[in-house]
Amino acid sequence: METFIVVVIMFGLLISFHEFGHLILAKRAGILCREYAIGFGPKLFSIKKKETVYTLRLLPIGGFVRMAGEDPELIEIKPGHRVGLIFNSHDLVSKIIINHTEKYPEAKMITVDDADIEKDLVIRGYEQEDGEKFTYYLDRKADYVVDEQAYQIAPIDRQFGSKSILDRFLTIFAGPFMNFILAIIIFIVLYSIQGIPTDKPVLGKLVQGDPASTAGLHQGDRVLKINDQSIDTWKDVMTYVSDHPKESLIFTIKRDNQTKQMNVVTKERKGNKGAKEGYIGVYQPTEKSFLDTITYSFKQTFFFIKQELLAIKMLITGTIGLNQLSGPVGIYNMTGQVVKHGFLMVLSWAALLSINLGIVNLLPLPALDGGRLLFIIVEALRGKPVDPKRESLVHFIGFAFLMLLMIVVTWNDIQKIFL
Repeated sequence: METFIVVVIMFGLLISFHEFGHLILAKRAGILCREYAIGFGPKLFSIKKKETVYTLRLLPIGGFVRMAGEDPELIEIKPGHRVGLIFNSHDLVSKIIINHTEKYPEAKMITVDDADIEKDLVIRGYEQEDGEKFTYYLDRKADYVVDEQAYQIAPIDRQFGSKSILDRFLTIFAGPFMNFILAIIIFIVLYSIQGIPTDKPVLGKLVQGDPASTAGLHQGDRVLKINDQSIDTWKDVMTYVSDHPKESLIFTIKRDNQTKQMNVVTKERKGNKGAKEGYIGVYQPTEKSFLDTITYSFKQTFFFIKQELLAIKMLITGTIGLNQLSGPVGIYNMTGQVVKHGFLMVLSWAALLSINLGIVNLLPLPALDGGRLLFIIVEALRGKPVDPKRESLVHFIGFAFLMLLMIVVTWNDIQKIFL
């Protein structure tokens, strides 16, 4: 249960920042954003502020910002439709009642002859059969009312496709970019609490029961020598200990201005490449500095971005296979392991996942932000947009491919856990 709660909160945060990036840049460009949603499926909570409905949905597996013009309009007014019109104080149509018109006795009923809801913002129609045709002008923020739910109309200049290439590019790019910003923020919180790593030859936190604590070493001890080897950096400590598994080492340390010698018997474990290495159960020392914390947080974010890109390169070149990828099941399982190591490890893990989400979304694959950016770049190079039908088809095929990939990755995750 603890893992589930952490996953929900963590992914809620990652998705919220991602979609918030889209929302802010869309609004800055003047795009009508109908909904900002966290999750998919049935609504659990919703609140409308100005033009946008903010919703929390049942399934915490994603989110979206519904921008006008990205999809066909939900409502189409055709000739012959019987609708009700409600006017504002400027005699402009403020509401178009599509159905259940009997609930709006104040509405003027007309039979539509033609309507232009995007450009000219007019509805022409008849109040009576064989009567005179009237023209009614719409307020730019008029609402459709369907099943007593209001949906704001979207004039053409408020739609995504009407905006400049730069505005559209920035609106899409802002989602992944906000994931990188979130990673930096999380790292700042993390290193503000635990401090930033330093290469000084000083012992950090000790693991109780491991050789260092058993031998009587303390956090803050400065290592001068190990056996006869002079020690100048933390790297020197780790290198010497690693090269001497299951050996008795004499640590010469400085504590409270006094020099002491301690006998430490190293333990043995497998290293990253499978080779045996020694360890004594000591963390790298840290120190706290506000400016250094910010600088180090940026460096860590850029470092892990490079690592993600390197992993993608290795996947493309076949250096690593699909069986090395993790999907929702694998991430859930790994999160459970991270939770056991405490809050700080959860913070670090959340930062890595945020970077991963940003990088993956920037891949030039259909149905992802990177695929949409690719079409915008192609439009800029061609001087005209790609046929929307063709673009939709490519995104549909890409989405199907991603779903297939997700099934394969999920099956691999299940095999790793249970088989």
